[in-house]
Amino acid sequence: MKRKLRIALVAHDNRKVDMIDWVIYNSTFLAEHSLVCTGTTGTLVKEALASRGVYPQMQIMTSGPMGGDAEIAAMVVRKEIDMAVFLIDDLNAQPHEADIMMLLRQCRVHNVPIACNRYSADLMITSNLWDDDEYISMNPHYEVFDREKHEAKLNRGE
Repeated sequence: MKRKLRIALVAHDNRKVDMIDWVIYNSTFLAEHSLVCTGTTGTLVKEALASRGVYPQMQIMTSGPMGGDAEIAAMVVRKEIDMAVFLIDDLNAQPHEADIMMLLRQCRVHNVPIACNRYSADLMITSNLWDDDEYISMNPHYEVFDREKHEAKLNRGE
């Protein structure tokens, strides 16, 4: 990949093992990019990559419950994040649920791809679209769907 990405990595406590496994598996790829992580996840990612002799540019924010998710969401709004991997613990309640939802929402609103499992994360980092100069990412459209207008366009072949 020619393009250098700024990738956010976040993992809840019960998903940190998955994140570390994913990071180690993809260490060669991640070495070429810049990482932004929440607190403990960032420390673990840094240690895991260092064990492989990989030292990417890294920024470690505060822990998620202390505002790290919100810090990364703000970076998404400022267009400072290209993609995110957020391994969420869907089986246990989180005390900072509002921050989690805010980060997910900001990624959707600002059209930042966010993977919530390893498979989707692997698909994202291996996409050819990152380096395709002809690909233009469409921004989300927030407008009321008008069925009659849509059908008229279809009938005109648009």
